[in-house]
Parts: sequence; C-alpha cells; structure tokens
Amino acid sequence: MSETSQNHLRNIAIIAHVDHGKTTLVDAMLRHTKTKGAGGEGALIMDSMDLEREKGITIRAKNASLRYMQAGTGEEYKINIVDTPGHADFGGEVERTLRMVDGALLLIDAKDGPMPQTRFVLRKALELGIPIVVVVNKIDRADSQIDDVVNRTFDLFVSLSASSKQLDFPIVYTSGLKGTATLDLKKTGTDIAPLFEIIVSHVPPPAVNPGEPLQVLVLALAYDPFLGKMGIGKIQAGTLRRNQPVLRMGAEGFRQQSNAAALFVYQGLERVQTDEVDCGEIVAIAGFSEINIGETITDPDRPRQLPTIVIEQPTLKMTFAVNKSPFAGKEGKYVTSRMLRDRLMKELETNVALRVAETDSADTFLVSGRGELHLAILIETMRREGYEFEVSQPEVVFHEEAGGKQEPFEALEIDAPSEYQGVVIEELGQRRGELQRMDPSETGDFHFEYRISMRGLLGLKGALLKKTRGNASIHHVFDGYGPMVQDLNTQESHGSLVSTDDGMSSAYAITYIQERGELFVGPGVPVYQGMVVGQANRDMDVDVNVCKTKKLTNVRNSTGETTIVLTPPREFTLELALEYIGPDELLEVTPKSLRVRKRVADSKLRLRARREAP
Repeated sequence: MSETSQNHLRNIAIIAHVDHGKTTLVDAMLRHTKTKGAGGEGALIMDSMDLEREKGITIRAKNASLRYMQAGTGEEYKINIVDTPGHADFGGEVERTLRMVDGALLLIDAKDGPMPQTRFVLRKALELGIPIVVVVNKIDRADSQIDDVVNRTFDLFVSLSASSKQLDFPIVYTSGLKGTATLDLKKTGTDIAPLFEIIVSHVPPPAVNPGEPLQVLVLALAYDPFLGKMGIGKIQAGTLRRNQPVLRMGAEGFRQQSNAAALFVYQGLERVQTDEVDCGEIVAIAGFSEINIGETITDPDRPRQLPTIVIEQPTLKMTFAVNKSPFAGKEGKYVTSRMLRDRLMKELETNVALRVAETDSADTFLVSGRGELHLAILIETMRREGYEFEVSQPEVVFHEEAGGKQEPFEALEIDAPSEYQGVVIEELGQRRGELQRMDPSETGDFHFEYRISMRGLLGLKGALLKKTRGNASIHHVFDGYGPMVQDLNTQESHGSLVSTDDGMSSAYAITYIQERGELFVGPGVPVYQGMVVGQANRDMDVDVNVCKTKKLTNVRNSTGETTIVLTPPREFTLELALEYIGPDELLEVTPKSLRVRKRVADSKLRLRARREAP
C-alpha cells in the first residue's frame, strides 16, 4: 500500500494540565495568524462553554484551523488545532481527539512542571506513537523553575517508557499571555513564530492513501439546525465529494447507505461548507439522520471498516431521579421522568465515557462516569438548561477478576503550607493512602504524592480544605485498578442538622442552632421537614426547628434589645455538596437551588429505621 503526504497540512493537539495556559496559548496563535474571530489580549476564544470560562478548564474538545506563512520560503501551511480537555475525568474526549492528529504540543507550566493530568494525556499520546513538542509556558513568571521543570519532564517521558525517538523532543519556551516564543532562553522572543516553525518541522504531515477506498472514523459529533447530526473525523484513505454515495458501518455488522449531503472543513473558528475534501483533512459529514461515535464512513462498493475506539470504563456511579421533595416542580422547567430520560440518552450520543442504565423504578436512572468532576459537569449543565432532579451519593464501580475484587486507584498530588504537613499525613493515613514522595518547595510549602483508592478519595477535598483553612491545592488522576483496600472507612462520618418543620428560616432560631454546628442556610430561606440545614458538631444527626420565631408579649425584659449576631452560612457548591451527602441523603438539584435532604423526611421513621438496622 503506497502512501503519500499532504505537505501543506498539519493536524495537532494541545494537551496539558488544568490551568497551565493551554487555551491562552491557542488564542495567541490565532491572533498571530490574524485568524477571523480572534479576540483581543486575554480573550479565551477556545473556551466556548460558560462552565469552561468559569472554571478555567477545557471540558469538550474543540477544533480550529489557521494558516501560517513561513517568512523565509513564503510557503503557506494549514494547521488544524484541537484544544483537548486537561482533566482525566474527560478522558473520553482526550482519547478520541488524539486519533485525529499527527502530533501534539505538551504544554507545561514553568513553575508547576508536569502534573497528574499531564501524565494521563501524555501516556495516551505516547501509546499512539504521536510525536511530541514540549512547550514550557509562563516563562515570564517570577517564580519559574525552568531547568527543574525540563528535567522533571524528561523523567516523566522515561517513566512512561517513551522510545528513544520520543525522548528526543524539541523544547519551545513561551509566554502565552504576551504571545512570544523562543528556542533559546538567552534570547527574548518577540512573537509566537518560533513555535510555528517547530510545528512545521517536527510534526509530520498526515500519511494518506488517496487511491484507496474512503475511510473516515467518526470521533466527534456536531449538530446543524438544517442538516441535522454530523459526524466529525479525519479522512484516513480516499477522498470525499459532496453528494458522493457513502456507507455507514457500525457495531455488530450494522450498515446504512446514504449520500454525503454536505461537507464542512474548519477555517479559523468556524465550519465552512466545501465540495471536496482531500485525504488527511478533518471533515464534518452530513447525510445520516443517526450517526454515532466510533462508526466508519466508507465506500459502499469497497467497504472497509476501521477498528472502533476503546474508551476506559467508568469508575463512579450515582442515581438520577425525579425530584420528590416538597418543593418539587417550583423552580425547574423540565421535571418529568420522560424529560430526564430523554436528556440523559441525548448525552450518551456525544459523551462516550458516560453510561446510563434504567432501574426497577421508572423515574430513577443509574448514571456512571469517569469521576466526580465528570458527573458534576453533567449535573451542572442539566441544571443550567432548566432540569430539576435529585441525585444520590457517588459510589465506586468495582471489577471482579480472578484474583478477587478490584477497585479504582488515583494518583494524588497535594501542595500545602509546612504547618499543615501533619494534618495532610494524618488525613491520608486514615484513608489508607500510600505516600510515594514528599518534598519541600522553595516557597516553604510541602509537595505530597500519594496513591489512594477512589473510595478513600471521596470527600477528601472538602475535609482537607476545612482542616488547612483553604490552603491546600489538590490534583488527582486515574491510576488503574488494584486489589480492594481492607479496613477502609468508605465515607467520613458526619452528623447533619435536619429541619423538623416546613416554613421560613428565622434569625431567632439560627442564633441558637448555630452553636450546634455549621449552617448551610441563612435567615429568610424556605425549608421543609427532612431538609439538611447544616452540619452538626457531633457525628450524629440533630433535629432542629430552624423556623422557630420569638413569642411576642407585652412584657418588656432586659434582654429584649440584645443584638443578634449570626455566623455566615457555608457556601455550598455542587462539588462540595456531592462530597457531603451520605448514603441516607439525596441532593436536590434545581436551576436556582442546591438542597440536601434525608431520604426519609420524618424523624421518627428515621429513628425506627436506625434501630431496626443490623
């Protein structure tokens, strides 16, 4: 089989840890080439979702393209860029993205160096044999440690069993914020052009087979209001023309023939329609009313199916159910079981790492994902779309193997001030974490590396942030399955302050209740029986009447004018709420509110259930 190459084309991915400047660097590249749609300095063009802009992370892989003109030769290159997620919970996006590209930029912070998510994505890229260009970003930081970062990066390649060719990687030093790059630290960069030169010289053009039958592996989906669903992938063999007969090949011998109704390629940040697409190009194809990720689009006369993608299995599961609280239907737009089911099934079309299964109850669904953040992003997205529902405590997904039960483990990194060194070691010891490395930094902080089971990891973030007064920085990534850890308390025990009445919370009642624990609500908040209004000081539930008001009389007493001092309630984010809820609690999710409640609202019935429990 003869192979030719399109020398003018480069397909690259940009992979990095969360908050290492990946999206900012892509925006600088778009601005340098005067790509249409590029914003001003500091505009995060590639972060299109509201959640991405708020959290500062990339969740969904996106495509863009730019044209770079070499200053010396005058040759023009088209560079297709895919901005990939930087978190392991979105590994499904990462694995699909890397199959569309022929090279990758590994972006590393000049201070932090390689981090857990860097290791996760780099492992995937090295397994696929993709050439890597190392980009050390934020070199203008005053606390940068460039030499140490480069050495740690080389050690990371070695630990991942990189080949000798992969170890000979080029290094580009950049400042994405300033839009400059240099190959020599002794020379200050003036623009981002040196990075483009390395991409052109080090990343190979796509290896193509134009004379062979058409082969496109669908790796992403898009939707057009006029053309419907479209499959996105790289043309690995053959060429594609508009209205050309094509065959869709799926799992278990499924076949469907149609015509390529429309073809789109990327120009800048937009998809533009075209009549013909050459081999090696990333294309969006319309023409099938239903198309799924992992399917092959090929020539109907000479069909050749490509191997489907294998996505790592989920590690956490939880139930999504119709909201059954007393406040059900008051704040949401979509509240029925049919609406909830349709939305979850729609998510499966593009979120390949997600699993949804129906249960014995018609209004409850079992949803499995790659981690807490993966599930939290889905919940937050649905919440913003107007859905109202309730979710249960996350549970670990176990595997049964010949050697016994296996559970998922995570590689955990923690940075905390030296005065909290003992707190971190004590907390991780209770959770059966294995200390791999502990180093002091130049700033006086301590850097810890642990291997810990996912059961031990649940609830860790909230516990450490509380014990270190918010000074701990925590990152973790999936590190494979291992033998189940014995004698592990799977959930940190906590007691809740539970409302016994329906009504409106009052400052008078909160004044006395706040002595019993930390409250989640302030005065003037609607509450109902069984709703969790705070965390108790003791490891047992405490029933409280948060609606109690002061009795009015005609008698004036000496304490009547006492000033009420209230402690501000704890800010309850979605991630912290998912960590907090216990096995007998549910999280009520609406577009306006997050409320924790007991599965059984009546305190007498809860007490009876505890007594009858073995």
